[in-house]
Amino acid sequence: MTELLQALPAALIMGLIGAVVFAAIGLVSGTDETTTLAPLTLLVALLGVPAAGVFTFFLAGAVAKHMTHAIPTALLGIPGDTMAAPLLGEATKLRALGVPHIALRKMISGAIVAAFVALPLAVLFAIMLAPFGKFIASAAPWVFLLAALGIAWSSAGRWASVLLLIPFVLLIVGLQALTGHYGVHLSVSYFLGIAIGPLIADLFSVLSPVEQRRMRRENVSRFALAPDLKGWSGYFPNPLKVLDRQQTAWTVGTAAVSSATFVFSPVAMTVLMGEVVGARIRHAYQRLTTVIAVRNGVTEATYIAEALIPLIAFGLPLSPVAAGPAAPLFNAPPRFSVHTATGQIVNLHTLMTTWQFLAFGLLSVLLAALIAYPLAMNYAHRAASFVARKLSHEAIIATFAGLIVVISVWEGQWLGLAVILTVGLFGGLLSRVFAFNTGVQFMGYYVAVLSVPQIVRLF
Repeated sequence: MTELLQALPAALIMGLIGAVVFAAIGLVSGTDETTTLAPLTLLVALLGVPAAGVFTFFLAGAVAKHMTHAIPTALLGIPGDTMAAPLLGEATKLRALGVPHIALRKMISGAIVAAFVALPLAVLFAIMLAPFGKFIASAAPWVFLLAALGIAWSSAGRWASVLLLIPFVLLIVGLQALTGHYGVHLSVSYFLGIAIGPLIADLFSVLSPVEQRRMRRENVSRFALAPDLKGWSGYFPNPLKVLDRQQTAWTVGTAAVSSATFVFSPVAMTVLMGEVVGARIRHAYQRLTTVIAVRNGVTEATYIAEALIPLIAFGLPLSPVAAGPAAPLFNAPPRFSVHTATGQIVNLHTLMTTWQFLAFGLLSVLLAALIAYPLAMNYAHRAASFVARKLSHEAIIATFAGLIVVISVWEGQWLGLAVILTVGLFGGLLSRVFAFNTGVQFMGYYVAVLSVPQIVRLF
């Protein structure tokens, strides 16, 4: 209890910052979770923020972002981020019916209900799996190899992703040998290169005349915003009244299922749960509003479970979210690491107790709910209008690009920057062409640093 109270101020402040920052970022369409959550969480970790503060910053940010990403998705018809893409079909149909405000309210309410359900269940499932933690940690090199193959096969790229692990792992191993020859040992730069790979690929594409012609648009983008209709009194609406009983039941049920299936792709789980629910509802309008609430709830539940279960039970990033956006919670050298030779773990798994994860996790969800939920419910129309009219996407991209350059030069001078560009360009192009996504690429990185040395020893 004493340790909990001592860590509370840092956890409260950083959770508040994370909720505010990512509630705002969620308003900007196309802001990928890995590109935004991962670098900023890494920065917070490297600045020496207490472990509880790093945790609440990440989790409150993730929960807040998956509420406000509903605003551009529902009102503008543009996915707020990668996880919002499976919701676009129902959102478009509800916009065509003239009720985008209903779609928005159902999405956000589904997210807040699912978050409060998923958090304690994820901790419970982690406790059940924890007895196997030492065995898994000792077998980490082989566990990562099997996990990488499994996650690659379950991704959109399927067998292409499985086979592409070979050249990608060899690229990492070769770059490690090259930088090691000059006495430069990098880890953060590889992580950041993977995280912003699609962004780097797009920036290089802009330099190509062929790609410039493909990307050129004849007309300025136009958006149509429906009028803002408020159906409640007060500032903080009750999500259980926004959803009807059937929608609440489906949201709770699918969130519970998603909290246990932490090894699968979050996007795949979002699509699957939506299909399962949609097949059981006949009325078209009820089906659309229920499925969109359920799917946004699943985006919250999978993110929470896929970050917390591996973190609490194993201390190893053995899920797509843990290996991607949540990777700084596991590996942020020199502060957090999984030792490549001994398998020794020094990260939030060893620095926080299970009760701290539960308490600070609930605090994170509560902070995100207090900030992002009323913001999205009361000011969605004005926020969407401001983002569409005034906010420069180029400025957002430049901000994150500048942050990446600073961190890479800090870690490895110009070699660090060269590694980020190389890994990012290669990974970004593979992601674009073969659906070799960042989650699979992160697992490939761990295979290169953990599994390859063991394989070499065998032969």
